[in-house]
Amino acid sequence: MKNRTIKTICLMTMLSLMLTSCNAPQKHVETTPSDLPRPTETSVETEPTETEETLPPYHCINPKFEDLTAEEICALLTVEEKADQMVQGANYNMPLDEMQKNCYGSVLSHYPEWPALPQDEWSEVVSRYQDAALLSDTRIPMIYANDCTHGVLEARGSVIFPQNINVGAADDESLSFEMGVLTGSDMQHCGFLWTFSPCVASAQDPRWGRTYESYSDDEALVGKHALAYTKGLLSQNVLPCPKHFIGDGYAVFGTGEGDFLIDRGDAKMTDEQIQKCLKVYKDLIDAGVPTIMLSHSSINGVKMHENKEFIDKLRNELGFKGVIISDWESLHKCSGADDKANVILCVNSGVDMLMEGDHYAETRDYIIEAVNEGSIPMERIDEAVTRILQMKMDCGLFEDPFQENRVPSYDWNSEHAHSVARKLAAESMVPLVLPEDGPITLQAGMKVFVMGPAADDTGVLCGGWTYLWQGGLDADADTGRWCAEGPSILEALQASASEIGFEIVTDPAEMENCDVILLCIGEKPYAEMQGDTEDLSITGSLALDGNKEAIEKIAEYKKSNEGKKKSQQTELKPVITLIVAGRNVLISDYVSDWDEVVMCYLPGSEGGNAVSDILTGKASFFGRLPMPYYASVDQIGAENGEVWLPRGFSAAEKNLDPDNPEGTEPAETTNS
Repeated sequence: MKNRTIKTICLMTMLSLMLTSCNAPQKHVETTPSDLPRPTETSVETEPTETEETLPPYHCINPKFEDLTAEEICALLTVEEKADQMVQGANYNMPLDEMQKNCYGSVLSHYPEWPALPQDEWSEVVSRYQDAALLSDTRIPMIYANDCTHGVLEARGSVIFPQNINVGAADDESLSFEMGVLTGSDMQHCGFLWTFSPCVASAQDPRWGRTYESYSDDEALVGKHALAYTKGLLSQNVLPCPKHFIGDGYAVFGTGEGDFLIDRGDAKMTDEQIQKCLKVYKDLIDAGVPTIMLSHSSINGVKMHENKEFIDKLRNELGFKGVIISDWESLHKCSGADDKANVILCVNSGVDMLMEGDHYAETRDYIIEAVNEGSIPMERIDEAVTRILQMKMDCGLFEDPFQENRVPSYDWNSEHAHSVARKLAAESMVPLVLPEDGPITLQAGMKVFVMGPAADDTGVLCGGWTYLWQGGLDADADTGRWCAEGPSILEALQASASEIGFEIVTDPAEMENCDVILLCIGEKPYAEMQGDTEDLSITGSLALDGNKEAIEKIAEYKKSNEGKKKSQQTELKPVITLIVAGRNVLISDYVSDWDEVVMCYLPGSEGGNAVSDILTGKASFFGRLPMPYYASVDQIGAENGEVWLPRGFSAAEKNLDPDNPEGTEPAETTNS
């Protein structure tokens, strides 16, 4: 971060305070949650004055901590200061004077309003929080965290990578690693050093709203790409946080928390399944992950946040020595009589830091009260705080709290990032159905009719966790496009048409005069419980408005022209269907009308270009299904060979009869 003016004010203030007292007096910072994310007039860079140039470097945080270990620093803190370190608040709800007053351990980035901030403004937000932390009595640096699940998703201008389900479909470890490198580099441009990723859930039921956050339903594939991505992040000296320990992908339909269908529900797991999940975490721990997040879900009826048996497995069986953090406000769903009892349950079960976006102050007070009354042993508090301090030391915050010495590997919004995202998106496209003579390639002289609600919407391509928690459609953006960092499918095809020499047509009256019909359908963006669905259909509750009408239009075209084909030897125009969705949605009622079907999943900001590359032959089909494709919800949970299309399937290798979606003789799986 390069906010020279803010840092200089902070350093001059602290230098003066150091000369007069070991404990800095409070200085009220006039900032409220509503104006916090926006830069102020004083943030504009100016030429350094003579005084600024002669300031000594400020290396230590509090001078009494210099040259001490994390354990030794912890021993110097009061109970109140230790409790501060164990709590993470959210930026929209934590004024700067709150940080200066209590020096909380971490801030979670959550920007609930449109539009998302650009990179330079995020950098200033982080600087201002660090200023406040270093003007506190304690003067321990805070660490800023973000859910960078497929790129730096809250920063306007960031490349939005494909979602994890795409990564599993592409099954290219080198690209998974490079995605981690580029995400870590972009994080540093924003001042974010801690990301709550990768998600290592193995979604067993596609009705779950977090299915697209899973690389696969198979733990081996999940572990492979989570490890590659994590190594990429670690190469940039940022902190990954695998989530959610453990088994959230196994939650049973109908057991969801509250009125959720499946999200945050109860996982019923065999010992073999548990061991497969534990191995994924063991490999990540061996690679050096410093933090792990617990799951909202339960195993066999016990919430993970109070499941001491499994948290002890993480420590004793897997050898994890880092920080265990709770998920968002999850302690409130534990079995205690009230919030204070739940704080005690979580901390005593082994949670080191509590993510409490809306209740950070109360949670801090509960920790203090519990220690003073003996409900939480001081040894447990010291253990947690020492881990948190060590985490901050290891990523350089004690030596370089404003990240002045960090040099990201790539420029912000680099061409290389766009190139990697585009290649990864193209490699993740899975052909479900192909004509007997191979993929249809758009060529010079063709007229291509493009239709369907997913054709010209960048928000659909990216899905949830894009700028906002739930993502959004282009219609929701006052800037015209939800994700302006890449073209829509239609825009990308129009660019290719100009280059190659075919024509794009969108006038419905011209459909029958075209050579190829391109039907683009998909799901609305969603995240977590809001993506839980009972029907799973491409025309169901989470389908894009217009899916059903577009599908019916194709059916009518096929039916009305079938007779002409026989009597007048009229050739039916081939229909290529693109499905842009976060899971394998049900299509068996419609697939017989389509000549080619491509599962695009959620390919990100370069998704439009990737689709164009595939359809014009610039890229070949490479992707395979990362999880089974069901013909109906009745098949969910069936063995891989008893479904419509098995995990590992690609029609580019062996096609199935589209008129027999039950798949009595499914293709052999080519990856496990």
